[in-house]
Amino acid sequence: MSATPASHGTDARRFRYYDLLMAGFVTVLLCANLIGPAKVCQLELPFVLPIIGASIVFGAGNIFFPISYIFGDVLTEVYGYARARKVIWAGFAAMIFATTMAHTVLSLPPSPTEPFNEVLQPALVTVFGNTWRVVVASVVAFWIGDFVNAYVLARMKVAMAGRHLWMRTIGSTIVGQGIDSLIFYPVAFYGIWDNASLFAVLAFNWGFKVGVEVLMTPATYATVGFLKRREQVDFYDTETDFTPFAIDDR
Repeated sequence: MSATPASHGTDARRFRYYDLLMAGFVTVLLCANLIGPAKVCQLELPFVLPIIGASIVFGAGNIFFPISYIFGDVLTEVYGYARARKVIWAGFAAMIFATTMAHTVLSLPPSPTEPFNEVLQPALVTVFGNTWRVVVASVVAFWIGDFVNAYVLARMKVAMAGRHLWMRTIGSTIVGQGIDSLIFYPVAFYGIWDNASLFAVLAFNWGFKVGVEVLMTPATYATVGFLKRREQVDFYDTETDFTPFAIDDR
């Protein structure tokens, strides 16, 4: 395993798995934001309180959205902040395009000669017709949260000399997902939900996402170890320009 010095942009190697990770990140991000928000789930938990029972209510997208943070952790840990920054911008652009496409498709008048449109148009509006507040909240929260996650992990790696990967992945997720939730829920639902419900949903979903990160730690270790061995890189961001407003490797 070799250690790449900082981020000077001089390493012109073609990594075998970097593009695949980018594709996986964007796929998870789009699916979680386009498919997941359309359904609210309720899960009964009688094993928690066997006498009175218990249930939790959550958006279906929250099951899979934390996986995008795991992708982000792996990318930053193996390839460095600058290359993770490219992936975040790719995800941001994909979200903007998907949102624009959904708005355009829904705005086009359905043909009155096609009977199926009577059922299809309302269904599409229900599934993909998010309000402007939800759209803005999703895009902004993702952009800020993912950059914070990558920044915290990269800084912790240098400070800890590459030790204790679990501490970096969980710690960066606590901060990144916390900021993501603090932005998304108030922007999307403040004034629509009462404050107590808003805070309860925010806190639960933040804890749930961090819990997914904790449970996936063994898989993260295995993936990071595999990639470092196969790619022969272990990047330390000792001289990286941490501005989010760039797409180069420095």
